[in-house]
Amino acid sequence: MAQPYQLPDFYVPYPARINPNLEGARAHSKAWAYEFDMIDVPQQGKAIWDEHDFDSHDYALLCAYTHPDATGPALDLVTDWYVWVFYFDDHFLELYKKTRDLAGAKAYLDRLPAFMPVEGPITAIPENPVERGLVDLWNRTIPSMSPGWRKRFVGTTEALLAESLWELTNISAGRIANPIEYVEMRRKVGGAPWSANLVEYAVNAEVPVAIAGTRPMQVLSDTFSDGVHLRNDLFSYQREVETEGEVNNGVLVVERFLGCSPQEAAELVNDILTSRLHQFENTALTEIPPLLAENLVGPEGQLDVLNYVKGLQDWQSGGHEWHLRSSRYMNNGGKAALGGPTGLGTSASRILSSLVATAPYRIRSHSFVPHRVVGETPLPDFYLPYAPKRSAHLDAAREHVREWCAEMGMLDGVVWDADYLEANDLPLCAAGIHPDASPEGLNLSSDWLAWGTYADDYYPVVFGRNRDMTGAKATTKRLSDLMPIEGPAATLPVTPLERSLADLWVRTAGPMSVEHRQDFKAAVDIMTDSWLWELANMFQNRIPDPVDYLEMRRRTFGSDLTMSLCRIGHGRTVPPEIYRSRPIRAMENAAADYACLLNDVFSYQKELQFEGEFHNMVLVVQNFLGCDRDRALGLVNDLMTARMQQFEHLIAVDLPALFTDFGLDDEVRRTLTGYAGELQNWMSGILVWHAGVDRYKEAALLSRAAEPAKPLRVLRGATGLGTSAARLPRPRQLVGAQRMDGAS
Repeated sequence: MAQPYQLPDFYVPYPARINPNLEGARAHSKAWAYEFDMIDVPQQGKAIWDEHDFDSHDYALLCAYTHPDATGPALDLVTDWYVWVFYFDDHFLELYKKTRDLAGAKAYLDRLPAFMPVEGPITAIPENPVERGLVDLWNRTIPSMSPGWRKRFVGTTEALLAESLWELTNISAGRIANPIEYVEMRRKVGGAPWSANLVEYAVNAEVPVAIAGTRPMQVLSDTFSDGVHLRNDLFSYQREVETEGEVNNGVLVVERFLGCSPQEAAELVNDILTSRLHQFENTALTEIPPLLAENLVGPEGQLDVLNYVKGLQDWQSGGHEWHLRSSRYMNNGGKAALGGPTGLGTSASRILSSLVATAPYRIRSHSFVPHRVVGETPLPDFYLPYAPKRSAHLDAAREHVREWCAEMGMLDGVVWDADYLEANDLPLCAAGIHPDASPEGLNLSSDWLAWGTYADDYYPVVFGRNRDMTGAKATTKRLSDLMPIEGPAATLPVTPLERSLADLWVRTAGPMSVEHRQDFKAAVDIMTDSWLWELANMFQNRIPDPVDYLEMRRRTFGSDLTMSLCRIGHGRTVPPEIYRSRPIRAMENAAADYACLLNDVFSYQKELQFEGEFHNMVLVVQNFLGCDRDRALGLVNDLMTARMQQFEHLIAVDLPALFTDFGLDDEVRRTLTGYAGELQNWMSGILVWHAGVDRYKEAALLSRAAEPAKPLRVLRGATGLGTSAARLPRPRQLVGAQRMDGAS
């Protein structure tokens, strides 16, 4: 069968090595697969694998390449895990994907977590090869791993298993995901986070629990996962799309989204893969060392993290070599498919060419020139199927916000003054987001929007110009301390930024339960921490990777915070696990992406021309594709449309299915249906606000830029290390200096 496209030139920066225990793992894994009836044993009338299938797939070779330094026993166990996961994938394909048996698939998947208890023995009785194999693997693995690792591994395994229903639903409906949704879900169903956990076992180096949940470690896992999955999609397109009728493949997703040829789609998917690997390297080099220092990770823990990072790199290179040889994939039967030697020990010959091929994008990402005149942005036709609403209490909220900001000291001219507050008109946004709020509720919402926008302007003004990351981190820590879960705050507020947050926290968190305070505090912390990420990029003059940008944009925009305001009062009726379910999280992420991208379209000129800013999706797309603004603008609008259409699909299809799957009562169903309506108001209110305020209009931007500079003001506030960032101008005076402002 002719190949649908030529495989692209992959970025392979590290040589692949092979484990000397390969032959032992081959013999062991075959015996293990036979022992658990995975070879030549019919399942509902058909054998999933015969011996030829097993031998030609050569999972031991995959593990020998991806874990070159593992001991013989460790390689045997890891290989058994991979035999199990690939068998599960093919078993699920034959029994449920091909038959479209959604009910049977759900019952099958629901049983598997019982065979992986984080604590205590397994009590369920296994009934098929997948279950029996899982029992054996779990009992052999957990004695040498900590409870923290077990919990992480159970989570990634359950995601891999459970989200297979998402794939099956797409196949049954013939639905092809949009690119953002696909990357997000592929991490779960593709299993690479699961593989990253096994790297810890194979290199005998667990990630310290103190840093396991941090952004840098999550980025390493995510970029590793995206690299593994997108590479697999490139090699498996022919088998999956042309032979199996699969719709969950990244090349197909891009092909349909852009309306391009398979070859063009494959090249673009490879570019995304390359960008993700660049992000992995940047995170490992620039974020991991300070993370270890700030968390006081000792020498042993530091060595464990370094071995873990090296293990992920080995996996990328080894996985690539295996894809060149396995009969599962499109590789010209293991011959030289990529224009060069492919035999054992020759992978290093491709490293130089891959580095040269990807150099232009890497250079371009660090070559941003601030304050280029870009002109007024032509606004596209936005797809928004929901009519905007407006609170009757808008005028009163405007008056309240003026008084509150003045009382808090936010209009002292250091960051904002009264004129700039009026130009931003945050109550207009609140009135659209919460059209049915009480007067007090609308005031509170308006104050939070004012604080979030002020704070987002504060960080670049106070810390960006001085390149003061130490001060930014100290302030972020103080802000978090001003939001106690119980008891008084650990610090006293001194600056307008701190006083306003302390006031908001008491007014908002006071009526909440402890659990909801924790969630709400986390939403604020996520936003303030994300501004440190923006500052770090600014100091490197580094335009972000598209995937990392989009996922961080939800945080810098304050999506979690403002959506949490929508959820106040839901906790009495909606179980917390429902908010963590895929349909609800997908609904929130789709709405957040729509609003974030909308903001980037409106703020393109403001950020690039007047502020020297580059955290903008239109520019990120320009940089990634090497295209002009109008082409990037069209693609961003297409992404917005796709996310809105996904939002509609989630409400129409996935939300009712969630009600049924969890057996939710009428009150919870009404609350969640109402929440979907609140998210609709959230998006439409944000659009109305962007179109109605002067913040993004060229005339207002030019007027503010033309104002004469005023005397520098001293920022009165906390003293000590990191708090000396004073005597700084307000935003309108920064026309000639690079600054950060990724918010609304």
